[in-house]
Amino acid sequence: MSNTDERITRLEETVAHQAKTIEELSDQLAEQWKVVEQARAKLDRLTERFLTLEEQSLDAPAITKPPHY
Repeated sequence: MSNTDERITRLEETVAHQAKTIEELSDQLAEQWKVVEQARAKLDRLTERFLTLEEQSLDAPAITKPPHY
């Protein structure tokens, strides 16, 4: 093989390796995005639950001493 052929072969190998790496990173990014979306949904549910509980506690009567004190 000539020097040019060897160089082209190395470049093709490098491009193939980089393409595989990019695909793997893209897959990992997609998985991480799913995790982030699940966490965001859970946080939204917990925030809603907290706000509901907070509203309920505001409606509760104030704690006072019984009349016999």
